[in-house]
Amino acid sequence: MYSDPKPSFSFLILLFLRLQPLIFSLPTDALPPPTVCIVGSGIGGSSVAHFLRHYFHPSPSQPRPPNIKIFERSYVVGGRMATVSIGGETFEAGASILHPKNYHALNYSNLLGLKVKPPPASEDDDSMSLGIWDGKKFVFKTLQVDSKFPLVQKIVSYVNSFRIFFRYGFSLLKMGSFVESTVDSFLKYYESPERRPIFETVDEMLKWAGLYNLTTQTLQDELIGIKLSPLLIEELVTVITRINYGQSVYISGLAGAVSLAGSGGGLWAVDGGNWQMASGLINSSDVFLHLNEEIESISYLGEYYELNSTKGNSYSCEVAVVATPLDEVNIQFSPAVSIRERKLQHTHATFVRGLLNPAYFGLRTVAEIPELVGTLEDPDLPFTCISVLKQHDENDIIYKIFSREPMSDALLDSIFSARLQTNRINWGAYPHYKAPELFAPFILDGQHLYYVNAFENAASTMETGAVAAENVARLILSRYFSEASLQSSNLQSFSPDADVSHFDL
Repeated sequence: MYSDPKPSFSFLILLFLRLQPLIFSLPTDALPPPTVCIVGSGIGGSSVAHFLRHYFHPSPSQPRPPNIKIFERSYVVGGRMATVSIGGETFEAGASILHPKNYHALNYSNLLGLKVKPPPASEDDDSMSLGIWDGKKFVFKTLQVDSKFPLVQKIVSYVNSFRIFFRYGFSLLKMGSFVESTVDSFLKYYESPERRPIFETVDEMLKWAGLYNLTTQTLQDELIGIKLSPLLIEELVTVITRINYGQSVYISGLAGAVSLAGSGGGLWAVDGGNWQMASGLINSSDVFLHLNEEIESISYLGEYYELNSTKGNSYSCEVAVVATPLDEVNIQFSPAVSIRERKLQHTHATFVRGLLNPAYFGLRTVAEIPELVGTLEDPDLPFTCISVLKQHDENDIIYKIFSREPMSDALLDSIFSARLQTNRINWGAYPHYKAPELFAPFILDGQHLYYVNAFENAASTMETGAVAAENVARLILSRYFSEASLQSSNLQSFSPDADVSHFDL
């Protein structure tokens, strides 16, 4: 009979040494993944979550992707992308239009299966009738003919193009070249991630693309420098900057160029509301969403951040991202962060279902009033623009009015002969631009507290928010997840000549 031999002490030591790497690697996998907390659910916050998911690649030190929490003080997501319902119709109340070369937004729409559409006629320069109002008269009006025949519409379009060219001359071509050159520089942000640096400051990001100098002087100075006619700057350019940014041609040059780009052809929007991009990105990024919960303090406690909300809740996270303008929120930071004070430009959007008063404009009939009434820079003018959103019949029209101050009932009653319904929204819409621009850092504390909206001092659009968010996501992964590689195989890079209708993430 044979008995089992007893293992020797030396054998046990040898076995322990061989299993030691496995034994001590188990707790690493068992540790919970780090948490990224994002304050704000607009295009910036939702894009950060999206790009964190798509760029993350496991590494030995970070085998699991981070948990992501998004905090939104409102009861809906979308930030400054929102809709309003009036007269049984739904319209964009905030960020309204997208450029045909806004490739992140196009990619989001394709990824999420969203249907795109052209904006209302009043927001599409190719099909609207335009009048430039100085407070007493129309200094310029395009022709408008009430005809459904395409041939007649085409003839009117050609006539209007000739009249605009006759008034402003070859300066229109110079303006177009200026805008095209700016857009081409911006397209560098869509190059393959392997060919793009990760930027810690907005200044670096702008200088790399060749856009920084545009932020150092006003749009007016830029346009005078390329010898645009004073009449074009005073009238058409001013109308565009007042509509898109609620400001004059004294805004910084880059913001002005972006504003002019937003007045061209091929513009689009998401059918049902642009807010669906943010909602879709959040839903597809495995996010813990906290609606109707405002963050009131962010404290760095050595190895993590503590976020406290107005509901009395406390949250811990290794990385914190602010994706909302700090200008009008009351978040207390500990230690304190220091950024330049910035004033937001408020735009009051007033939606009216009713009928304009032609006498207010010195006209006899409503049909003579252009679909888009733009205004010159005059502090006494009570609105920046009035546009037709939808015409049900000749006595029932839905209008959108932008103004720098609230529109009182008495003022509206003087502008309108009839009002069936009125909705008012006050947006802290974008920065008040002033050249030379100074920028807050992307990294607020030298640790892992990030600020997406630092880029807004360059230009504020849905697409610039997405571009800044993508850089912040890469910054987080390169700094906190230093051994995790940036995986780009799931992301589509773009070229300006590509067919953007078939891009997928």
